[in-house]
Amino acid sequence: MENIYINHIAVFVCAVMSLVIGGVWWSPLLFAKSWQRENGLTDEQLAKANPLKIFGLTFLLALIISYNLAFFLGAPGTTWQWGVAAGLLAGVGWVVTQFIIIALFEQRSWKYMAINCGYVTVYFAVIGFILGIWR
Repeated sequence: MENIYINHIAVFVCAVMSLVIGGVWWSPLLFAKSWQRENGLTDEQLAKANPLKIFGLTFLLALIISYNLAFFLGAPGTTWQWGVAAGLLAGVGWVVTQFIIIALFEQRSWKYMAINCGYVTVYFAVIGFILGIWR
């Protein structure tokens, strides 16, 4: 078995990037209002959300995602190009396809799927890049 190398600081940064990319993705600059409409959420409902719970669990789950991809990219020959490719393969090939399957059964709109799947695709490509380049 090859020696697997994990840069724990890079993994931490990747988890933080979940919040950074999400903050931009679901901001008024991009998809906040469209996403809110597609989910049928009111401003009042969003105001009642528990940010500590949401952002804390998001960070924890993003840390798990980042470590998982880091294990796949832990081989000595990993490059940023392979990192991006692996990120896209995992993001689109696993997460996006499964998300769409679930959304189809939930009878969600294509717009809802595009907004959420777009975020997943960008996020996985970015963390693949970070893990691939930051050896």
